[in-house]
Amino acid sequence: MNNVTLGRTGISVPQNGFGALPIQRIPKSDAVRLLRRAFDGGMRYFDTARAYSDSEEKVGEAFAGSLRDQIVLATKTMAKTPAEFREQLHTSLRLLRTDHIDIYQFHCVGQCWRPNDGSGMYEEMLAAKAAGKILHISATAHLIAVAEQCVDSGLYDTIQFPFSYLASEREVALVRRCESAGVGFIAMKGLAGGLITRSDVAMAYIAQFPNVVPIWGVQRENELDEWLSYMAETPAMTPARAALIESDRIALSGSFCRGCGYCMPCPVGIQINNCARTSLMLRRAPSANWLSPAWQAEMDKIELCLNCRRCASRCPYGLDTPALLRANLADYRRVLSGEVKV
Repeated sequence: MNNVTLGRTGISVPQNGFGALPIQRIPKSDAVRLLRRAFDGGMRYFDTARAYSDSEEKVGEAFAGSLRDQIVLATKTMAKTPAEFREQLHTSLRLLRTDHIDIYQFHCVGQCWRPNDGSGMYEEMLAAKAAGKILHISATAHLIAVAEQCVDSGLYDTIQFPFSYLASEREVALVRRCESAGVGFIAMKGLAGGLITRSDVAMAYIAQFPNVVPIWGVQRENELDEWLSYMAETPAMTPARAALIESDRIALSGSFCRGCGYCMPCPVGIQINNCARTSLMLRRAPSANWLSPAWQAEMDKIELCLNCRRCASRCPYGLDTPALLRANLADYRRVLSGEVKV
C-alpha cells in the first residue's frame, strides 16, 4: 500500500482512507467496532462531518484516548456565518472527544472563502488554527471551478473533491494542479456514488496518483474487508482492468448523474439526485428496493415535473436534468413491465 503525503501539511497516511458518512446508518456499537477494525487493519485517515448526524459521535467513541493521536481526523462545517462556525466547531470537538481537528474543512463550498471577503468565514478558520483547535484549513467542493479557485488561492492545505476512474480530463488536471501547488488531494466518491462496482479496479486507478488519498464510504464488514485486503497487496493496473475502465467510461461518462444533490430541493418533491440515475443503479447495484412500491411512488413524481429547470441550472456537471429524469422514468417503467430485463 502506498503512503501519501498530503501536500504541504506533511501528513502521511496509507492511500486507503475511511469515509464515515455511511456509519450514521448503523448502531453505535457496530460503528465503533467497524472503525476500530479499520484502524487495526492499517487505515489512519478518518473523514466525517458535522452534517452526518451521529457520525462524529461514533468516531469520537471509537478513537477517544490513546488512539486519538495515532489517526488523522478530518471533519467539516457547513456553517455560513461566523457564529455558526464557532458553534459547529465546538460541537465537533466535543463529539469527537478531542482538543483538536487535524483537517477542518468548509463543507461543499459554493465559493472560495477568503480573508477580507466580508463574510468573516476564513478569519474564523485562522482564529481556530491560532487557538490550536484545528491544524489545517481545508475545503470540500463539488463545483470544479470553486475547487480550482481554492487550490490557486494558496489559502487551503487540502481540497476534497469527487474523483474516480470516471473523472474528466479537467478533474484529472485538478489532481495534477494540487500536486504542483502542494495542496493535498482527498478523493470522495471513488466508487462514483455506487456506479463503480469493482473495488479492485477503483483502487488500482487511484493508486496511479501518488498525491491522492481516497476515502471509501464503509458501513459493512464485508466492504471493509475488501479495502483492508488491499493494504497487503494493492491492486495494480492491468490490461483487463484498463479495458473495464474504458468500457465503463463509454457507458457512463457521457451524461450520468453523480448523485451529488446540488440540484435539490425540487419544488414538487422529486428526489432528483436518485431518480436521475435509477436506470444505472438498476443495472449496476441491483436491489429490490429500487423496484419497491415506495420507490415506484418516488419515480411517479417525475410526471409532476414543472420543467422549471432550476435543477439543470444548479447541476455542476451541466446535465439536462429534466430530460434525464424523463428518460429514467421511461426506462424504469419498461423494467417494471418486464419489457426490459436487468
